[in-house]
Amino acid sequence: MAVGGHIGDMDLAAGPLLAQNVLDGGRSVLVALTPGERGHPRMSADDYRDQKIAEAQAFAAGIGAEVVVFDDISDGFLTTDDLVAERLADLIREVRPATLLAHWRRSIHTDHENASILAERARFLAGLPGWKDETERHGVGRLLFTENWEDATGFDADLFIEISAEAHRRWTEAIGGQAFARGETYGFRYIDFYTAQMVTRGCLAGVPHAVALSSGPTRGMSPLD
Repeated sequence: MAVGGHIGDMDLAAGPLLAQNVLDGGRSVLVALTPGERGHPRMSADDYRDQKIAEAQAFAAGIGAEVVVFDDISDGFLTTDDLVAERLADLIREVRPATLLAHWRRSIHTDHENASILAERARFLAGLPGWKDETERHGVGRLLFTENWEDATGFDADLFIEISAEAHRRWTEAIGGQAFARGETYGFRYIDFYTAQMVTRGCLAGVPHAVALSSGPTRGMSPLD
């Protein structure tokens, strides 16, 4: 399960890995804690919300994943309220993932930082004895942090996962269906950036393409920083 602040965040940072997981026989679930509806300079938030949700569904189908969007939480207004954490924890108990992927804690975007906090809190609640129905309790084995250009401060990759040619192809075709990823909103070349990043990480790992992850805070950095 990959938890992002907006539709598109984990599609880019974790999408190739989720595609690989599906090819390897696993279940992949994308979670967007807001639609990311305020990210288009020429469309209304309502219209872009509808477009983003449709794009998220198409992307998930393209890589063989599932998608859940908290479409009642507004882009730019994601908080670390326990009501949101509990809602996410309920979803974790329902899906029962072995691994949770989240934003790195430091970011230029507050929604990303809060999404990271919420993922950690929800993981704790999902495995907490005596919270809600004990029979549904689920402990997520691993929490890993993804590499996102907006979350680069202090990110220290310590895990590289190879992305096969087929997973890379599926991701490339699927991500091309998202307008923002094609550079149609503010012009950032997301697809070029993340494609190049996979090549660069692949060079370090000795394979054609790889995704980098971090297992935790860098040395000398508090988990609460």
